[in-house]
Amino acid sequence: MRRAIRYLIVLFLLFSLAVSIAGGVAYFILAPKLPEVESLRDVKLQVPLRVYSQDGKLISEFGEQRRAPLRYEDIPEQMIQAFLAAEDERFFTHPGVDYQGLIRAVWHIVRTGEMGPGGSTITMQVARNFFLSREKTYLRKANEILLALKIDRELSKEEVLELYLNKIFLGHRAYGVGAAAQVYYGRSVDELTLAEVATIAGLPQAPSAANPVSNPRAALHAGGMCCVAC
Repeated sequence: MRRAIRYLIVLFLLFSLAVSIAGGVAYFILAPKLPEVESLRDVKLQVPLRVYSQDGKLISEFGEQRRAPLRYEDIPEQMIQAFLAAEDERFFTHPGVDYQGLIRAVWHIVRTGEMGPGGSTITMQVARNFFLSREKTYLRKANEILLALKIDRELSKEEVLELYLNKIFLGHRAYGVGAAAQVYYGRSVDELTLAEVATIAGLPQAPSAANPVSNPRAALHAGGMCCVAC
């Protein structure tokens, strides 16, 4: 038994050393090629062309994406807490990467030999949505991790959340929580009920298939789970 324990400890130490060396090599190779995070401070989000009547009423919108960008201070605290509960509950304490989530993702790969869900923080999603593709490769994941760490060092948590909540796709051509509130409920974000906020926060996992228009029952279930998490 003692030999088996010593053997496991040695294996664990060797594995940790190998991971550290691989991480260091990856950093020195990939870090110089990462995009500049500073560009996120002046990002221009695509908004639709809006046509208004003479008395200021919206007549129609034209464009592929529906978006109503909001400043962080204009996003209700309820909405922020709902997304944190659904997507990244340790957002304000981790350095852009949640190592517990990464360990779960690595364990999934060890068990199945395939990349699975889990491990992505809100900061990593910002890195992917603004700079990277959605292809599931180890190289993209490595770039995503390094870029998330860089974003967390150079931007405030509030800036990251503002980018995320204005960029994320939420179904029916709605990008960001401002557009989702208008598309699904015809109101601004500060007029939504807790149930409606929870429903929107539950959309990122399946925005096209489980939204209140395409599948009300699935949206209700996702919103209910988010509400419980809140």
